[in-house]
Amino acid sequence: MTDVLYTGPIPAERGAELVMGGGRSETSTLSGTGGRQAMTTTHNSQRPNACCFCWCCCCSCSWNEEERRRRRRRKKISLTKMENIQAYEPCPKASVEEILLWSQSFDKLMRNPAGRNVFREFLRTEYSEENMLFWLACEDLKQEVNKGAIEEKARSIYEDYVSILSPKEVSLDARVREVINRKMQEPAPHTFEDAQLQIYTLMHRDSYPRFLSSKIYKSLTEGGSCTSSES
Repeated sequence: MTDVLYTGPIPAERGAELVMGGGRSETSTLSGTGGRQAMTTTHNSQRPNACCFCWCCCCSCSWNEEERRRRRRRKKISLTKMENIQAYEPCPKASVEEILLWSQSFDKLMRNPAGRNVFREFLRTEYSEENMLFWLACEDLKQEVNKGAIEEKARSIYEDYVSILSPKEVSLDARVREVINRKMQEPAPHTFEDAQLQIYTLMHRDSYPRFLSSKIYKSLTEGGSCTSSES
């Protein structure tokens, strides 16, 4: 008598045995489409999620920052000067000697108001100007002494740069977000200190090297001084 080949779905408990067994059994060869689907589903469910697709895992990584810029290009979310929450910093002209010093270290660039303005203009071209705006807002908050003003500025910073609903949201990891949410219960001048450091490090590692090779910076080293209005 000829054996009948069963091609129906494998019962759940039997499918689990086949997957856990790891070996090839006679029953596994008799499994039909349903069995293969069960094994495939179980196998895929064991694969770890790619961290960079989750904002709470590694938003500070360079891959995520580049993906953020690509999304902004597609959505055309580019803040114009009229839409910026603050104007460029007033500052005297920077000499060629000062401009050349910006290439020595990121700290020298960020300590110079004219340097910050030029770097901010470069970040605008990369759709990441919010990083500089967030850093500047945190610096401003640190100088505030009035309790009411501190709370108002802190909540404004949170809504503009920390909230995931904001188009100007900066890249922060889960740990830093938890710290901010805890400190926002009683806002203080240093509420965003950890976040500010993370964004500063991101700009240093991700944007600063490209800035030094950009046309914006090279034109300054070759063409003379700059002011905030020229950046």
